Amino acid sequence: MAKAVRDHVDDILAANRMDTMDSEKRGLSAAMLDRLMLDGERVESMAASIDAIAELPDPLGRVIAEWDRPNGLKIQRITVPLGVIGIIYESRPNVTADAAALCLKSGNATILRGGSESYRSSNAIHDCIRAGLSEAGIDTCAVQMVATTDRDAVGYLLSSMREWIDVIVPRGGKGLLKRVQDDARVPVIGHLEGICHVYLHTSANPGMARDIAVNAKMRRTGICGAAETLLVDRAVAESLLPDVARVLSDAGCEIRGDEHVVAIVNDAMPANEADWSTEYLDAIISIRVVNDIDAAIAHISQYGSGHTESIVTEDSVAVEKFFREVDSAILLHNASTQFADGGEFGMGAEIGIATGRVHARGPVGANQLTSYKYLVRGSGQVRP
Repeated sequence: MAKAVRDHVDDILAANRMDTMDSEKRGLSAAMLDRLMLDGERVESMAASIDAIAELPDPLGRVIAEWDRPNGLKIQRITVPLGVIGIIYESRPNVTADAAALCLKSGNATILRGGSESYRSSNAIHDCIRAGLSEAGIDTCAVQMVATTDRDAVGYLLSSMREWIDVIVPRGGKGLLKRVQDDARVPVIGHLEGICHVYLHTSANPGMARDIAVNAKMRRTGICGAAETLLVDRAVAESLLPDVARVLSDAGCEIRGDEHVVAIVNDAMPANEADWSTEYLDAIISIRVVNDIDAAIAHISQYGSGHTESIVTEDSVAVEKFFREVDSAILLHNASTQFADGGEFGMGAEIGIATGRVHARGPVGANQLTSYKYLVRGSGQVRP
């Protein structure tokens, strides 16, 4: 599959140019266009992700636990595939390759439904996947793609294919994710949105605080791991914020802050209540000054989406408190929220960040696309 992607870079890029031109005419946002756009480097990254997934240990047939019972029964719990996974996604054509490789690695078949804006790109990539499967002697039906942009196809996948689909994984904007969660008649692995926070604690190293805050927001603003809110301890707000705000502004980021931030940062706009619960996916950040770590945790609990939060501090006690009391899928210490990614976790790739508490949580890679069953070996035992 990876070789086929590399052999057909020109075809993939040509299809992507057509998708991008159409999407620009339709007025797609800059963040969505960034998600859609492919270049040689991104296509190579896609192929490299497939290579990395291929090199991962086989997640199937792994003994998770085993024990013996007093009656002589020997019990094992081993990993098995989930079955057929329906994946519904928007904009990002690279999901086509990541999802196909991860599902194949974990022994699952998959039915892909990409967004209309990336239809040509996703189909060009799917052609490469099918070519790779065929070359390897694997049934090409193991990775199928819904051959229509009709929105009714999403509803059909969610409600009328329970006989064939075992789980749905959505990846896209808030509207798509909410529709999937509301309408699905099969289990869903996914997240609603990524309202991620960076918290600058009293003991934060100033240079590190600046670099992490700027990277978390501006490296790529359109991904779900991008920071949307910056929280700053009151004791260090006047010393930290001017430098952080200056670099953010120089990078083209709009700052919306509470009254304390507006008083400290000249070009900050007043934030309203909706800003604290908004996933901008754009060069906009909301900043709030908090009294202490308890107030920061309370803010995250009230407004966060359970995705990813980072604390910047040199205080180990504060780190342990933050890790213990913040209930999000991914927590980081002295690192950017942009590391909330399966590839960065060593999973090769991921098909999303799950924020629920059932089955998978955090990056959903090959291991997270498995379930388990019990193998019980006896020697003639009958139950009295």
